[in-house]
Amino acid sequence: MPENLRIEPATIEDLPVLTEMLYELFSVERDFIPNREKHMRGLKLILEQPQRGRIFVLRNESHIIGMINLLITISTAEGGFVLILEDLVIRADHRGQGYGSRLLRFAEEYARQKGFLRITLLTDKPNERNIEFFKRNGYVESDMIPMRKYFRD
Repeated sequence: MPENLRIEPATIEDLPVLTEMLYELFSVERDFIPNREKHMRGLKLILEQPQRGRIFVLRNESHIIGMINLLITISTAEGGFVLILEDLVIRADHRGQGYGSRLLRFAEEYARQKGFLRITLLTDKPNERNIEFFKRNGYVESDMIPMRKYFRD
């Protein structure tokens, strides 16, 4: 990684930039409706309650290049703590340069060091590029089918 890049925990001051990154992400995913207020509220809940999860950012001296959001939960199948990779976003002007892989490797090392047993993620089914990215990084498709029931306001 170049000298001027670093991966570190996100802060409350990063909320506006992270919110915009999620807005962009959810603008292209068919399952979600972009909503800055909701994105910011969700990010803030994680930042203010670190027992729920972690957000890490890849940044240089001037701006955030990417983010990864890991939620903490318990798996009865694994008998311990696991992570859900909720969001991995790289700014559009920095994609294709290996930054997503760097954030993913950082998250995996964090998971190993903290004793988590698994990382699970959902990726957008029509986005073959994302699916191939995760496969190249060692993730395998599951026989599980994600299903949702919303309770929206």
